[in-house]
Amino acid sequence: MDSAASVVITDVTAYTETGWTPAEIVVRDGIVVALWAGPEHADLPRSDGGGGYLLPGFVNTHTHLQQAVLRGVGEGLPLLEWLRCVGEHTVAATPERTYLSALAGGLELLRSGVTTVVEHLWPNPSDEVHQAMLRALRELGIRVVFGRGIADRADITRKWGLDPRLLQPLDEALAHVDELDKQLLGTRITTALAVPNPRCLTPDGMAAAREYAQSTGKTVSIHVLETTTDDDMCRLHAGAGAVDYLDASGFLWDRTLAVHCVNLDDHGREVFAERGVAVSYNPVSNMRLGSGVAPVPAMLEAGIDVTLGVDGAASNDTQDMLLALRIGAYLQRAAHKKADLLGVEQMLHMATGAAGRVLGRPAHAGIAIGDRADLTLVRFDRDFACLPVLDPGATLLTAASPRVIDTVWVDGEAVIRDGLSTRVDHQDLARRLIRMR
Repeated sequence: MDSAASVVITDVTAYTETGWTPAEIVVRDGIVVALWAGPEHADLPRSDGGGGYLLPGFVNTHTHLQQAVLRGVGEGLPLLEWLRCVGEHTVAATPERTYLSALAGGLELLRSGVTTVVEHLWPNPSDEVHQAMLRALRELGIRVVFGRGIADRADITRKWGLDPRLLQPLDEALAHVDELDKQLLGTRITTALAVPNPRCLTPDGMAAAREYAQSTGKTVSIHVLETTTDDDMCRLHAGAGAVDYLDASGFLWDRTLAVHCVNLDDHGREVFAERGVAVSYNPVSNMRLGSGVAPVPAMLEAGIDVTLGVDGAASNDTQDMLLALRIGAYLQRAAHKKADLLGVEQMLHMATGAAGRVLGRPAHAGIAIGDRADLTLVRFDRDFACLPVLDPGATLLTAASPRVIDTVWVDGEAVIRDGLSTRVDHQDLARRLIRMR
């Protein structure tokens, strides 16, 4: 079981629901119980924030941690060719390779201030591969929404289905999720369903997956309209665009997390807003693969919850959430030729509270009493390139890198301290990764 901790974090300026404010954040048994310490908290251990800035931990709503050992793979290939290239590595993934990849990718996320990650694991019939990734994530101490891959249509070309070598009967995959739930009870890991794209599920498969997800209260993560391929293939084979194909089978509801949505048009945005679908915006990956620019301002205007993701390291090629935060704003400003688009408050909400509803958790952006103590301490004095600090929000958005991440708490436990994991030997991990070449 993963235990919660108690601590008072002193000498910090905290980002709360009312903005930046001097604070002493009091944590008891993994829960924020006060924003200033009183005599009744004298029994708790102290952690000196050193005048730093305390934020809610970032929520990365999309990645593929098996890809942390595939950085640079398929560089310059069009999306479908890139997918086939990555697919060969996915089919060949061993438990040991998966373990090291998840350990490396998850540690990189923590070191960029992420406390919760939504992992989108490709469908895989191997329990050993799943167990290897879960072992790594538990060792790291990060909070995880673990998307177990599902699909029920096979196509070796991946145009209208999944690589058949990874396909598993849907009932077996859902039964495996049940087994994982029992195994993970009391840990920081909960399960979700992960669908590669609309082309990988038949209408019957969508109905079965939705029934299962709704009966168990699970989030469903699905790539949608990263390029026009989803629309092209759905129209060719099903006579409807991707959004209408999903909607006709009832696969869009308030626990659907649609990833990318670069080509989500007015009609799609209207449907998503009506159904309560949330979107994971992955700007660096969209740039790397030449997919385009997601219509984020239009999605926000339509009332869609837009969250932030880094995507897998085969298409990013980092797991740096601070980079995604910055590029997420800059890409939209460049596309719309507006310097006042997506300021720090909007971007911080996108990186924290915007994921609340779709993940079944609180939806505010700032630190608040009653929250889980998933917190990130930023020390700008760790990097002269961030000094002097004229505005902490502006500095975070425009200049911060993982160098300024000092301490990361999950459930009140410091899993990163002084920029290093308290649970994983960095040097040993580096040696093991080098030997993989």
